[in-house]
Amino acid sequence: MKEMMLGIMASMFFAVTFILNRSMELSGGNWLWSSSLRFLFMVPFLLLIVMVRKNMKQVLLEMLRSPLPWLGWSFVGFVLFYAPITYAAVYGPGWLTAGTWQITIVAGTLLGPLFVQKVNTSSGTEMVRHKIPLRSLFISFFILSGVILIQIPNAQGLSMKMVMSGIIPVVLAAFCYPLGNRKMMEVCDGRLDTFQRVFGMTIATVPFWLLIASAGYMQVGLPSASQVLQSLIVAVCSGIVATILFFIATDRVRNHQGMLASVEATQSTQVLFVMTGEVLLFSAPIPDGIELSGLVIIVIGMILHSLNHSGMGKKTHLPIHAKLKHRQGVPFEK
Repeated sequence: MKEMMLGIMASMFFAVTFILNRSMELSGGNWLWSSSLRFLFMVPFLLLIVMVRKNMKQVLLEMLRSPLPWLGWSFVGFVLFYAPITYAAVYGPGWLTAGTWQITIVAGTLLGPLFVQKVNTSSGTEMVRHKIPLRSLFISFFILSGVILIQIPNAQGLSMKMVMSGIIPVVLAAFCYPLGNRKMMEVCDGRLDTFQRVFGMTIATVPFWLLIASAGYMQVGLPSASQVLQSLIVAVCSGIVATILFFIATDRVRNHQGMLASVEATQSTQVLFVMTGEVLLFSAPIPDGIELSGLVIIVIGMILHSLNHSGMGKKTHLPIHAKLKHRQGVPFEK
């Protein structure tokens, strides 16, 4: 339950991304600057946090130990996540981007079989492949149906260009973000805390963000003061606060696929925060009818995930090593 609350808090701060990205686009800001500035602004904040906590050396040693996985999976988790989202903001409103992004609550669950975990058994060490938690997947699809209902009243004016440029990039991002996050948890294997891991992933992607910023400069010159300020707000709210909260939550349950799916499903609440923000900032119409039905479904789905997380099917959510020992009749400790 604590992990899900962290996920919901992260969603509130993540919502700033969709609202301000659209705001920057409407005010003439270039998406290349919107994407690169967020992560470039994150560097000094994360650097300060890691230095104050006096664990910089450990991060650098881990990155030097396996540089290619750090570069590759950080690129997938950060660059292929955020660049497509800012690009999509050019072609669609915040509700479209935020709504499409909710595919990630299902994507993360479907990625389970790509990962294996080393477990110690009475017969030695075994590599066990994760399975898709079907109950959690069903609840996530239920939540996704609520997200779709919210989008229906707004979808009538969508053009084919909006679909191709405003939706497909976000679908790519929706799979890349949980994939990069989970793979980096696998690479770190608990040796780094969340602050160290986010700092390392940000540093690993700086060369890519500098290239994207250079492309932005060649296209439109320097960003406006307004875009710089809004990018700074996004960097702090979404890049620092939301990312760290979400990564802490997922890191705590990384070996429990059902619980991990529940935490990732909290991202669906972003739609609620984005809709509220657009009503307050952009005078968007207050949701009613079908949209309210969708909101109710999302809330019910989150309650079901919470019940599934905390009580229903405890046997299903045991860690893999505990399940294996349980099947073999070996006692285990929680």
